[in-house]
Amino acid sequence: MDDVADDVADDVADDVADDVADDVADDVAKAREHQAGAPQARRRAGPFSVLRRGQTYRALLYLALASPTAWAYWVIFSQGVQGGTEGGILPFLFVVVAVVATSWYVAIFERVLARWILGVRFTAMAPRGPDPYPLWERFKAHLRNPVTWKVLGYLAVRTAFGIAVPAVAAGLIALSLLLLFAPLLYLAAVAIVNAGWFGANLSFVLPSALIPYAGTLGLQPGLGTSQVWVAPAPLAVTLISAVLGLFLLLGVLHLLALVVALWGRFARLTLGMSEKDIWLAEARAVAASEHARAERADHSRRELILNASHELRTPIASIRAHIESLLLLEAERLPDNVRGFLEITQREAERLGTLVDELLMLARADADELKLRLAPVAVGDVVEEVYQALEPLAEREREVTLVRELAPGLPPALADRDRLAQVLLNLVRNAIAYTPAGGVVSIALGRADDGAIALTVTDTGVGIPAQDLERVFERFYRADASRARETGGFGLGLSIVRDLVRAMGGTVVAERVPEGGSRFRVTLRAVPDASVIGT
Repeated sequence: MDDVADDVADDVADDVADDVADDVADDVAKAREHQAGAPQARRRAGPFSVLRRGQTYRALLYLALASPTAWAYWVIFSQGVQGGTEGGILPFLFVVVAVVATSWYVAIFERVLARWILGVRFTAMAPRGPDPYPLWERFKAHLRNPVTWKVLGYLAVRTAFGIAVPAVAAGLIALSLLLLFAPLLYLAAVAIVNAGWFGANLSFVLPSALIPYAGTLGLQPGLGTSQVWVAPAPLAVTLISAVLGLFLLLGVLHLLALVVALWGRFARLTLGMSEKDIWLAEARAVAASEHARAERADHSRRELILNASHELRTPIASIRAHIESLLLLEAERLPDNVRGFLEITQREAERLGTLVDELLMLARADADELKLRLAPVAVGDVVEEVYQALEPLAEREREVTLVRELAPGLPPALADRDRLAQVLLNLVRNAIAYTPAGGVVSIALGRADDGAIALTVTDTGVGIPAQDLERVFERFYRADASRARETGGFGLGLSIVRDLVRAMGGTVVAERVPEGGSRFRVTLRAVPDASVIGT
């Protein structure tokens, strides 16, 4: 699993590096194109270029739509929050959830509007979840998504923007147009007033403050169209105001185009995921996919080991039974060399059977199918059974002396009797296998300092290196490969011992014996208030 995670992290890092390199290359190419086209762009640019750009009119259209939508947002959200605060905690929570959900769809509408009018390119609002994606998981992912909360901030700013900016823009454009068309308005006023269309009432065309100066302005009611008089000074003033109005209009259009462009960038940042979040989401998705694949592979491996172990036990048992039957024949009916071959075959069949049993045990432990029945167990009886089973084999095959030492008056231990026997068998067999001829393996049963039952297996072999003491209980770990070939072990026995002892609530440790050899110490929980069991 760790290797898979490391591979996924390396792949994601490589992908991110490639993407960054591609982005840098694109930016460099665009910069070169921009530098090459800059002189021509400067030649085309000018104060009146804003009137030729489609971006200018798209900005005006966006502002025209921004105002009514902003007022609609204000009414919807302000009224909703106000109604929720007046109804108690539950209505308020309901309104909060409704606002969060509604703001998401409003943000989608804003993205469509900005993409359609301003040409803004948005990133995704949320990473893609697994399919099927439960509703509750979608809700939690929605709350964890930073875009959800950025959307709320965006809508608050968007409401203020849509109310204030279009109003200011309309006022500035109206003022600039009034100044721009001041000469025409002046000439129209002169013609209308001097034609006598409103009689002597000049309030229709002049402010009350300018009525006393109507003559100076050339506005003389009732003179008739043949006597229209245009004063040079007012006309010059209106012409100057027209020039100022033109430049004011151009400046306002430039400013509005810039403001709307900046707003488009702001919308892109707040209504979509950042590049970092996208990379992280992609990395998480790849990691989750690889993790799921690794889990499936690990599950398939456990199933294969479990099924294969079950299937292998029957033919191995049959082979062992037939070999034992042949070895029971009388000596004269079985040649010595054939008997030797059969004994070798028997040992290898027993070794294979042990491996299958150990693999089956590990597969059951990994699949949580290893069931233990904990009950008070007389550990002395288990020690005696193991001693009687292994003492002849140790003496005959390895020339090793097996002894036992049992303390009297011990209470029973809380354990599974069959599994405890398996633990002791593995430890004693392991000790016999690594003890040279003439050595001694001892089994000691007594009390630990904390009152627990202590079961110790000690040998006089070569011992375990200090740096390997903490690793001897790992699966398939062997401190010395050459010794593994000599003894025919698989590196699973001690791992099974550790798993079984832990499952029974005990502990197991490995120690070096100063005089030479190794000691394995198993502690089990003593049954409280139990009758004393003699040995």
